[in-house]
This record gives sequence, C-alpha cells and structure tokens, in this order.
Amino acid sequence: MVHIIKDVQNALGTFVTITIVHRDVREGISAIGVAFDEVHRIHHLMNVHEPGSEVGVLNREGYYDRVSDDTRYVIQRANSFSELSEGAFDITIFPVLELWKENASRNKIPTDEEISQRLGLVNYRDILIEGKKVSFRKRGMRITLAGVAKGYAVDRAIEALARCNIRHALVNAGGDIRVIGGKGEDIPWKIAIRDPRNHARIVTTVELVDRAIATSGTYRRSFSDILNPRAGKPVQGMLSSTVIAKKAMDADMLATGVFVLGTEKGIKLGATFDGVETFIIGNDGRFLN
Repeated sequence: MVHIIKDVQNALGTFVTITIVHRDVREGISAIGVAFDEVHRIHHLMNVHEPGSEVGVLNREGYYDRVSDDTRYVIQRANSFSELSEGAFDITIFPVLELWKENASRNKIPTDEEISQRLGLVNYRDILIEGKKVSFRKRGMRITLAGVAKGYAVDRAIEALARCNIRHALVNAGGDIRVIGGKGEDIPWKIAIRDPRNHARIVTTVELVDRAIATSGTYRRSFSDILNPRAGKPVQGMLSSTVIAKKAMDADMLATGVFVLGTEKGIKLGATFDGVETFIIGNDGRFLN
C-alpha cells in the first residue's frame, strides 16, 4: 500500500509544497524534512530581503568575499542565460524593479528620466566573479535571484528526495514545479495551465514524468508584471509563457526570457535547449505552442 504524504512551508517568498507517494510513511516524512532543509538553506543564501544572506551582503557592500558554491553557481548560470537571451533575462534588474515598486506604492509611474538613471546600473556583464569573490563593477548595482533561485531550490529539493530513495514526488515553489517519476507507476503528474485573466479557466493540462515546469506572466504582480531589462519597463507582448524543461532552474529562467522576448524570439530561444516545450498565452487569449 502506498501513501500520499504532503507538507507545505513558507520559503522563497511563496508557499512551497512537497508531495510524495511512498510505501513507508516514516521514511516519507523524513525525506520531506531533508528536502525542506535544502529549500530553506537556499532561501537563506539568496533572499534579497534578508540582510545577512549572501545576496543581501553583496547588494549592500558591492562585494562578497566568501560566496558559497550554490550562490556562485546560480549567478554564473543566470549570466550565461543572460548571454543566450540577449539580455532579456538579467539579475541586475533589481534597482529598476525597486523603482517601479516605490512608485506603485504611491500610485505613480516612474518617469523616463528616472528609468534611464537606474538602467545605468543594469548589466549582467558588470558582475565580476573571481574564485569565491563576487563584486560589482559599479557602485549602486544590486541583484535579485527571484527569477532563478526558486527553480534552483526546487532542483535541490528533488535531488534530496532522490537521495532518500523517493521515486514519486512533486515539489512546487509558487508555480516552479519539478517531479520525480509519475504519480504512480504508469500515471503521470497532471499540471494545469490557467488563464491569467480568469484563474478558474484551465487553458490546457500537461502531463509530467521526470520533468520541470515554470510559468511567467500577469498572475500576481501589481504593475503589469515582468520588466524588460533592456527598456526598464513592463513587458506587454503576452499574458503568460510556460516552459517545460529537464530542470526547474532552466524552466524558471526560460519562462521569463520567453515572456520578455515575445512569441517568435521566445519560442526560438526555447528551441535551443534539448527537450524544452514552450506554451504561450497571447494578449488576445489565444494559446500557442
């Protein structure tokens, strides 16, 4: 007899759900605990709002001398993806993101001059990595790993579960999802892709086995959502982009990159990765893949 064992915890700025299907309840609960330890570890390394986190110190001081292998790896992968996406994904967008948030709190929109000033701090090539030291080329630069850390944490949680001999599992961090196996021996996990304008409407359902999925779009944020790092303004080209990939970190970054690039360039970017599927909901509500 198998049991469905589930736990939900708050981390990475969202709710993280880990669900496993396993014969031994005690083993299953222990495995979920190990996986959540990994999620919280990544959270405390990369949380931009935690002053003592590695990213918090880096943003405040402009450098960090003893960066962990995890944080360095995530920054390097993010920068590599920035190169591939021609800057459509850029973790140095944080100063512009903060500008929009500050103005949104006052029901205002930043001026072009304000945006232009902040854009001078946005360029992933100005992140310097030398051994364990990470630093910024310009004073005032700051990064956010929000578009990649969740996916990385999901991957680490999945790896932890696999080490605990779990063969059927799903980890969901605010829509960044990766699964081990299926829900059962010949039963895939089913994931719904919802209409951003009407959450009750399911546009399509995808089946996952040993895969990851992530979505970017106009689901939760207050100012039209994802910023184009090259323009410093919200992206208007589509309602959402969903990417299926082998790893959650790749799906996470690709979903953002596709959303910023638009339908044609976005699908072309996805096609450069092995085994990637891209689903887009256009501004007119049409579903494309």
